[in-house]
Amino acid sequence: PKMLSLRSSLRGALRGAQAVRNMATVKVKRRKRPFEKILIANRGEIAVRVIRTARQMGIKTVAVYSEPDARAKHVQMADEAFLLGAAASSESYLSIPKIMDVIRQTGSQAVHPGYGFLSENHDFADALEEEGVAFIGPNAKAITAMGDKIESKKIAMQANVNVIPGFVGTVDADEDVLRVAREIGYPVMIKASAGGGGKGMRIAYNDEEALEGFRLSKNEAKSAFGDDRIFIEKFVEDPRHIEIQVLGDKHGNVVAFPERECSIQRRNQKVMEESPSCLLDEETRHAMQDQAIRLAKAVGYDSAGTVEMLCDPHRNFYFLEMNTRLQVEHPITEMITGEDLVEHMIRSAAGEALPSRMLEGRIPFHGSATECRVYAEDPFRNFLPSIGQLKRYSEPEGEGVRCDSGVLEGSHISMYYDPMICKLVTYGDTREESIDRMEHALDTYVIEGVEHNIPFMRSVLRSPRYREGRLSTKFIPEEYPDGFQGVELTEDEQRKLAGMAALLHTQRDIAAHEASGRVPSYDPYLDRVVYVTAGKNSKPLRVEMQVGDEDEEDDGETVTVHVEGMDKPFMVAVDEWVASEPLFSSMFDLEPQIVQVMGTTFEGFKMRYKGAKLDVVVRSEREQELSQYMHEVPEPDMSKLIVSPMPGSLIAVHVAEGQTVEAGQPVATVEAMKMQNVLRAEKSGVVKRVAAGPGSTLSRDQIIVEFEGAA
Repeated sequence: PKMLSLRSSLRGALRGAQAVRNMATVKVKRRKRPFEKILIANRGEIAVRVIRTARQMGIKTVAVYSEPDARAKHVQMADEAFLLGAAASSESYLSIPKIMDVIRQTGSQAVHPGYGFLSENHDFADALEEEGVAFIGPNAKAITAMGDKIESKKIAMQANVNVIPGFVGTVDADEDVLRVAREIGYPVMIKASAGGGGKGMRIAYNDEEALEGFRLSKNEAKSAFGDDRIFIEKFVEDPRHIEIQVLGDKHGNVVAFPERECSIQRRNQKVMEESPSCLLDEETRHAMQDQAIRLAKAVGYDSAGTVEMLCDPHRNFYFLEMNTRLQVEHPITEMITGEDLVEHMIRSAAGEALPSRMLEGRIPFHGSATECRVYAEDPFRNFLPSIGQLKRYSEPEGEGVRCDSGVLEGSHISMYYDPMICKLVTYGDTREESIDRMEHALDTYVIEGVEHNIPFMRSVLRSPRYREGRLSTKFIPEEYPDGFQGVELTEDEQRKLAGMAALLHTQRDIAAHEASGRVPSYDPYLDRVVYVTAGKNSKPLRVEMQVGDEDEEDDGETVTVHVEGMDKPFMVAVDEWVASEPLFSSMFDLEPQIVQVMGTTFEGFKMRYKGAKLDVVVRSEREQELSQYMHEVPEPDMSKLIVSPMPGSLIAVHVAEGQTVEAGQPVATVEAMKMQNVLRAEKSGVVKRVAAGPGSTLSRDQIIVEFEGAA
């Protein structure tokens, strides 16, 4: 597949700062190749990311894969690829013996673990060391010390790093949970000691939530990490999640990069990130960097890692945990500094010292970078995973845009692994420019075949609170208390959408007439009037189109569009649209507009505009007049059913046939992507039938429990 040079991407982002540009120029001088061949013990976008840098360094790469990933992007890109086993991670990406066999077969000199899977497994690092193979990550001692959240907290305290108040130890039983939670004081955070990625974490505001959070966190931790130890600490109210990227070598050097803000989270899982944070001043930034360096040096850290902290609105900050691996969000650090973190990891693993320029003071940075994690999940169904094939896939391009993906058109998103499609990153000289570029990139990102979270992220970017930088980890629950209901367009945006839908409808008519050869003199634009309805609850808008400027002669390129409710018409420059193409662009009064056509319907189009997903109906005047006689089909009552919201495994059924159930009561627990989801009764009733039992493999919308009558 075609790839843009990573170095070109990084250097291009830094055009505004001469000092940093000089630094980047020094960086790309020819250097000795540290290894001849490396193996990437991972999959998806991070495997692709490592392969890109390895190629630029002249290093051959070996990919490993499971059966569902046989045609994956990272497999196609690598110089060699080897099948590990079945879909289950234990049979493939977590199988140390199988990976070691591939290392021996290929003569790989080093292994990059990416993140997740074996990236923080000290047994894997030890096995590589015994084999004489370099681990492109920190030493096993550092992984062990920082991998246990309880022990890492003790080390942080000894290193004079600010820590969150809490109980330094594990809790094993319900009575321990209640005792510790009450001693600390609600709200508390219940966390898996070996956790990460938002798994095994719950916030509790009372005893009932503490017990449920303990049970769910323990089960998730056991499933995801094979370690169900749980600890409890104080939950910092209204916090911002800010982290410091550190980088060490085997010569005792450790440096810290500018911070990354990761406060936009859902279920403790990061969704969007940016760098630098708009909260921190230079003094706080330097204090956080200094503490991160102290902690890294305390454990002899010698690779890329991240010290995560919570920061309150007054810039008081506390150590949260240290991730002893490359972070998902590392590209935003690369974009503002021009440094390739993967290359530094590879060179450090080979025993090279960090470049002298990085040791001479604070690492310089310029501009602002934003990252959106694009997932195959349905934001309209509480972000449940969506599986299927990418039937149409086209990544955004343009100045300051970087797309780190692990998929291609035709790729399958399976139920076995994390549903991430890509990390979309934009850079700008200012935060505002970076966000503007992200909005355009999301609008031009074409993904069909699975549901995705782009509409939600587009909604966040539109939020005045986000634009003003008033962030916290509670941003999503506070801004979307009833869940994501979709993007609400302004009246001006609705009128522009109506105008574009009318133009699309007309261009489709033109294409149909030209294809049939009928009425060659027909001009559909001339005095054309249609009614456009965008969404079920929208009022039909009358749209009239006319070729040319109404005050000037017809130029053949401009269309005057009168939309009901407007004081004056839009002057629209229209690009020719091919019905098979998903993107339609135009200029409304010299302002560029782009709409995504996701499909056509009998009466119009399925469209996405500025994040809003809408069924748009376009009717003639006569059709609109007759529409009042059309009856809507009533939606079925689903309140009497508990169905699986996504493909997964049924972990537990909490009710029995004949049992009376109250509204909100837990009915079943379903696991997908290693996350457990509790399904609750929508209203009170009596269980009529239990249709599936624990251990069942469920498809989307499969019935689990059926109710009858009211309790």
